[in-house]
Amino acid sequence: MALDQAQPVPPGPRESVQLDSAEALWLLGTVSFGRVVFTQHALPTVRPVNHVLDNGDIVIRTHEAAALTSRTRQTEAPGVVVAYEADAIDPVTHLGWSVVVTGYARLVTDAGDLARYQALLRPWVSRAMDYAVRIHPDLITGIRLAPAG
Repeated sequence: MALDQAQPVPPGPRESVQLDSAEALWLLGTVSFGRVVFTQHALPTVRPVNHVLDNGDIVIRTHEAAALTSRTRQTEAPGVVVAYEADAIDPVTHLGWSVVVTGYARLVTDAGDLARYQALLRPWVSRAMDYAVRIHPDLITGIRLAPAG
């Protein structure tokens, strides 16, 4: 939508309500789209991805040439530090929520787990996505944007 066609935001202040980690993780599991943030050449890099929540871990699919695949392949335990953000914010009312998870990302190497994730998580692009990365949350934060009052 062009800027001159944007709907006006209803008047009234909003408040930011902190979510506990359990509710934040639950909300993250209600959507399939988010953004993974990692470093590439010492600079922050953000990639939009789809995900599935599996036993409290976030799993995304990647491909051979993906920067995150390369980073997780080259790193020893505990993994690569990443952030993962997902949200559901109404563009008209500006109400909704946002969740950020920070943790370690590791390449999924177990053939059974990889096959299960390939069945659960369909890539958006036509490129072969033969890898999966599991993000284990160490820090979960979230806010709900609600009408003030």
